[in-house]
Amino acid sequence: MPDFITLTPQKYTSTKQHELARLIKRFSGSDGDHETQISSLHLICDSNIAVPICHIQKPSLCIVAQGEKIVMLGSESYRYGVSDYLAVSVGVPITGRVTKASREFPYLAIRLDLDPNLIFDIMKETDLLPNKIKRSSRSLFLGKMPFNLLDAVVRLVQLLENPKDIPILAPLIIREILYRVLCDEQGDALKLIAMADSNFCRIAEVTEYIKKNYDKNLRIDDLAVIANMSSASLHRHFKDITAMSPLQYQKQIRLQEARRLLLSESFEAATVAYRVGYDSPSQFSREYLRMFGLPPISDIKQLRLALSHNT
Repeated sequence: MPDFITLTPQKYTSTKQHELARLIKRFSGSDGDHETQISSLHLICDSNIAVPICHIQKPSLCIVAQGEKIVMLGSESYRYGVSDYLAVSVGVPITGRVTKASREFPYLAIRLDLDPNLIFDIMKETDLLPNKIKRSSRSLFLGKMPFNLLDAVVRLVQLLENPKDIPILAPLIIREILYRVLCDEQGDALKLIAMADSNFCRIAEVTEYIKKNYDKNLRIDDLAVIANMSSASLHRHFKDITAMSPLQYQKQIRLQEARRLLLSESFEAATVAYRVGYDSPSQFSREYLRMFGLPPISDIKQLRLALSHNT
């Protein structure tokens, strides 16, 4: 009789995580956010634990294969690693920092961008269309990684080894991944982004408007018209979902764009202040210091120094 080795669920999970890490490392090759032949799939590699990155996180599913990360949404922090998944249902400005990584063992993760129309189609074809959904308090949430979700993610990334299979199999596996998340106890927040009349969708319209007009003077009454809500209702639901008020959201967009301009182009701080919508360079410097911990010039010097040490 042959001997059979029985793998425990923990061993199966560990094997899948190692396979996912191997694939990400192979197809990313260097630090950064890498596009793939699967348009909604990005591979992320980061060996740098020194520099926090501020950006607008679009609706997406993030899964870690190696390392750990912390993200800040407003004043709230979310720490996650290989046993978790992070889902974002409405585009929000976040600050993220890798907390566990090295050159030998970089932070490795995937990001799968979410399509509300596809989520709605899956809900229609299953018993997941809700009669009543509990109110979700945030657009960003963590869930514990079930094995069947991890298995589907590994199979999706494995398609990069056989590109000819991508057009047929990738859509099927992406549907499976979304189905697994929708079935999870945290799935209600994703269901809401596919429901046209949900507060999530109304707030998402407002966030998109703010992102396109961040450098203009915005009035809460005008934003309320976009959301088809009263001003008080908009303010309450916006803060419930994004952890900040509409004007705080706009301020974060402005300051993140200012930081990007200062880091990537040769602009004076005052020029950048006016470009992102500030009337006063001194007010810009105060708010920049409050958000990033240093005044603009000092912050950019520190960022450039940290980045140069990791290249």
